[in-house]
Amino acid sequence: MGVKKNIAIILGDGVGPEVTSQAMRVLDTIAQYYHHEFAYTFALMGACAIDKTGDPLPQETIDICKSNDAILFGAIGDPKYDMDPLAKIRPEQGLLRLRKELGLYANIRPVMTYPSLQHLSTLKGDVLEGVDLVIYRELTGGIYFGKKTLNETGNIASDECIYESNEIERIAHLAYKHAQQRRKKLTLVDKSNVLETSRLWRKIVSDISTQYPEVETDFLYVDNAAIQIITNPKQFDVLLTENMFGDILSAEASVLAGSLGMLPSAAIGTGPALFEPIHGSYPKAAGKDIANPVGSILSAAMMLEYLGLEKEAKKIREAVSWTIQTGFVTKDIDPINFYFTSTIGEMVCDYILNRANETVHTENIQIRKSTII
Repeated sequence: MGVKKNIAIILGDGVGPEVTSQAMRVLDTIAQYYHHEFAYTFALMGACAIDKTGDPLPQETIDICKSNDAILFGAIGDPKYDMDPLAKIRPEQGLLRLRKELGLYANIRPVMTYPSLQHLSTLKGDVLEGVDLVIYRELTGGIYFGKKTLNETGNIASDECIYESNEIERIAHLAYKHAQQRRKKLTLVDKSNVLETSRLWRKIVSDISTQYPEVETDFLYVDNAAIQIITNPKQFDVLLTENMFGDILSAEASVLAGSLGMLPSAAIGTGPALFEPIHGSYPKAAGKDIANPVGSILSAAMMLEYLGLEKEAKKIREAVSWTIQTGFVTKDIDPINFYFTSTIGEMVCDYILNRANETVHTENIQIRKSTII
């Protein structure tokens, strides 16, 4: 017996519409195969929302998100705002506000590697082998949301970083519960030798760790963590950290998978959860059908898991793994021999429908090769 789920779709800016369209294509295929129904409601956020309404997050979008079961989001950002540091209204404000409006306090970013892509990495294969970690990033506190000041002459600026104990406690419990289901190891990343907020994080996590005695708890300064993610990433299971550190480290960890375009994420909390690839809007690639849709497709898999459709999520992950291992990758992974965004979506759908072995003939797939002789 199938289920019906209502999903808010925020295409966003740049390549957001292209990668999200492929994720929706995969969701529609899942619905067909498992006899579900996914109803989509589209909403604006980001630069496109500013252009049409003057607001990066219109009230209508907030209302749509709150009335749906989950939200699938593309990407946000536009060069005209990136090049103007004095802009008062910015696309990113929409996403920050939406997280606050929906109480999305926990960002979950899984990172795993694919053996068939290891030869494309600048890191050695033995470093990448067996990497499977999850970053839990606090999402609605810290320096991104603190008071910001700029003096009248424009030469002194400040960003306030504030954390309350309950903000730390709620994400710490989520991270520990996830660690219980994995390899039972949690690493708190902080800068407690310098920052008072980090000392609060370390104290609270130390206290909470006694409630999860089967989970091994480690502590790392953020600079050391940045080194360890590159030199010995397989040591990590669940990484827990505050907002800015998590933002930076999860971007760094993307090189383990081969590209920013490979990684999904979930933002969960008190309202409907939001799912998005971790990459930005990549405006230079917009409209060219070359962006990597894997992060968005895997975000859709995380969404299905959140909605209680575990076997459907597993099917998508199997399809993505098959696509990558068969050599179907986008330009960010292999700049010489690469496949189109839409082709990757088609391959994933074919696998879900059990048509992959029948329909895949490499010589018949539209492929771009280098024009350099």
